[in-house]
Amino acid sequence: MEFREVAGKRRAIRDYTDKALEPEEIQNLIETAIQAPSARNMQPWSFWVIEGRDTIDELAGSVRDWLLEQSFGHGIYSPLVRAAGNPGFSVFYHASALVLVTATSQAVQAAQDCCLAAEMLMLAARDSNLGSCWIGLSCPWFNLSTTKAQFKIPEEYCVVAPIILGHPKKWPTSNGRSPAVVHWWSPQDRQLADQDADVQAVVG
Repeated sequence: MEFREVAGKRRAIRDYTDKALEPEEIQNLIETAIQAPSARNMQPWSFWVIEGRDTIDELAGSVRDWLLEQSFGHGIYSPLVRAAGNPGFSVFYHASALVLVTATSQAVQAAQDCCLAAEMLMLAARDSNLGSCWIGLSCPWFNLSTTKAQFKIPEEYCVVAPIILGHPKKWPTSNGRSPAVVHWWSPQDRQLADQDADVQAVVG
């Protein structure tokens, strides 16, 4: 697919087949992800890969139990936490692979660089006809000291983007996008603003 088509057809996939991903497929996605822009070329990212539907379902249960113990039942998390109360709910949607995009630095731009890498990974997945979904609800759990110790993630690292991967049962249709709100600015705009400011200063 051409890039515009890949971008336009990317979807958040929450329904997967039980077909496993090959390690080479995941490695290829990560190799694309690290082509993302990086401030001062720091490349402050690392990737933890968790494979196996049963393993990921078990982790989803741990995340669910922890979420229900927390006070996240308001704001943007509210609908998701309510869904987690359903015994059949899986925060990782029975995906066959999970990739943690993790910041290895506490520099100002590190998290943003990891976000860019995560988006590149999801676009690469779509180009390979694989589904993906960024599971932000699980981030707090992955950043617990106990969870980091379980996965041997250094305490000073920060899990930025937990992304599930798999073969979609189907590709959802687009919900559409509102027209872009674009504000064009030119030096002439500044000159007019300065003139208005001068007039107001004289009047005042």
